[in-house]
Amino acid sequence: MLSLEERLLLIFIQRGFKLATAESCTGGLLAGRITEISGSSAFFVGGVVSYANEAKESLLGVPRETLVLHGAVSEEVAAHMARGIRERLGVDVGISITGVAGPTGGTPEKPVGLVWFGISDASGTRAEHRLWEGDRARNRALSVEHALRMLLAWAGE
Repeated sequence: MLSLEERLLLIFIQRGFKLATAESCTGGLLAGRITEISGSSAFFVGGVVSYANEAKESLLGVPRETLVLHGAVSEEVAAHMARGIRERLGVDVGISITGVAGPTGGTPEKPVGLVWFGISDASGTRAEHRLWEGDRARNRALSVEHALRMLLAWAGE
C-alpha cells in the first residue's frame, strides 16, 4: 500500500499540480515527508518554516494586524499563510500549518494540540482546525498526516 506522500506524488505529477508549504508548529516536517519521496521535485516547489510572527509577516505576507488581533494560531493566519505561499511561489495549491504543539504554550482559548490548517488555490482559500490530544511529537505527526490528507482531498482523491 502506498503512503500518503507517495499517493500525493503520483496524483500531483499525473495532473500537473504544483505544491508549496508554509509551516509553523511542524517545523518543516510536512516538507520533509514530501521530499523523502524520490521524484517529489516534479511537483513540490518549496516551503517556508515561519516559526516566528516576523517570518509570517515578511515571508508570507501575513498582516501584522491579523497576528495582533487573532494570534498566530488562528483561522485567519492559517489562511493568510496558505495564500501567501501559493502566491509567492506561483503554485496551484499552498497549504499551511500553525498551532500549539505543546507541551507548553497553551491557553484556555488556544489549548495545547490546537492546530489550524489553511489551503489555497486559484478559486479561494479556506481553513480548518483540529484539536489533538497527544504529546508534542504526536501532535506534530498528526498535523502532517492531516495536511497530506487535505491535499489528497483537494486533488479529488
